[in-house]
Amino acid sequence: MFGEKALELIRELQRSGENSLPPYNEDGVRQVLEEMLSLFEQNQKDVSDTVAGQTGLFAGVQLRHSALERNKRCVMAYLYNRLQHIRKLRWEFGSVLPQEIKYNMSEQEVQWFNKYNKCLANYMRSLGEGGLDLTQDIKPPKSLYIEVRCQMDHGEFETQDGSVIILKKNSQHFLLRSECEHLVRQGILEHIVH
Repeated sequence: MFGEKALELIRELQRSGENSLPPYNEDGVRQVLEEMLSLFEQNQKDVSDTVAGQTGLFAGVQLRHSALERNKRCVMAYLYNRLQHIRKLRWEFGSVLPQEIKYNMSEQEVQWFNKYNKCLANYMRSLGEGGLDLTQDIKPPKSLYIEVRCQMDHGEFETQDGSVIILKKNSQHFLLRSECEHLVRQGILEHIVH
């Protein structure tokens, strides 16, 4: 049946949920594009036959054209939703994505992510005198300092005032939110909420 493979791409995204990025289904996208090419070629042949004088082919052409449009919408929705999810991940994790997420992305998606990073960085540098990091406080902070616990050995961390803190596993620190929020997003530090 026409459009089944395209619909399966949409179902795959729906099954994965909002918080995970499934592996890019290159085979599924390729199969949909091959189906679309086959439908287009059949339509071209029937249109040529109709121009030559044959009758009764119009209904088949309309059906295949509708299937082509549906497949196109499904593939576009699949790609658009993946890019929106990748954009959301940029705001959650920063400019460096975890390897397990990057592994699920296609080469073109990785290129898009890198270009998006550059555009966002250029825009943030253009704001104000020294730039403005828009990714720092996604939610408005309740206090400037937060208590954090180190989840893994990370080594030395230099604060804005020049002091050096050793981030060892299970050590707790009271730090400026702006200094450590990127480490919290990367999973190196955990915000302790009392």
